[in-house]
Amino acid sequence: MNKAILHCSVGILSRREHSYEELMQKLKFRQHSEDEITPVLEFLIKKKYLSDQRFAESLFGSRLNKGYGWLYISNELEQKGVCDTIIVELSKNQQIDWYLQAELAYNKRFGESTIKDQKDKLKRIRFMQSRGFSSDEIMILIKYTHSD
Repeated sequence: MNKAILHCSVGILSRREHSYEELMQKLKFRQHSEDEITPVLEFLIKKKYLSDQRFAESLFGSRLNKGYGWLYISNELEQKGVCDTIIVELSKNQQIDWYLQAELAYNKRFGESTIKDQKDKLKRIRFMQSRGFSSDEIMILIKYTHSD
């Protein structure tokens, strides 16, 4: 096992959690070969320094606190190389009211202001879609937030 790669990996992991795939890419970028990296990453998994489950939970909590919806979070987890089984398990284990999350994100961005016209309504819908909320969550939110 390459000690330089191990030292570099631990340094990267000391800053924040990483997925297996994300750490692999960072080490490859530093001109290490995959054959040298793999045993180090397996060692880190065995010693519980590296965990895709822990990374997924950390990223989930971080993005949830920043006002993102499930679609955004799950897409980011996929991009970071987290396997589908962990993502599905994470979604099942979380007792999140996504409608409430959507309302919080919406109110943080738009406050109590009313929708002026169709252009403004579309702007708000696009914003909520970019935050990763489903069409159902957005339409229900818009309907009940602005009904008199």
